[in-house]
Amino acid sequence: MRASINSSVCAGHGLCYAYAPGVFADGPDGYGEVRHGGHVPDDQQGAARRGAANCPERAITLTDQER
Repeated sequence: MRASINSSVCAGHGLCYAYAPGVFADGPDGYGEVRHGGHVPDDQQGAARRGAANCPERAITLTDQER
């Protein structure tokens, strides 16, 4: 699974990394960023889904493909 955050939509609420700190982090600009170069480790996929589902702006995209 891969994750990405649309930085033009993210408002920096921090819910993604509150729900999935192993996948998302607080970036230097105060907005969310994806750890591991966008790759979501197998054991973090449920947390990534929770983080994405709790984003008020729906700025997070999860895809099953690895690129």
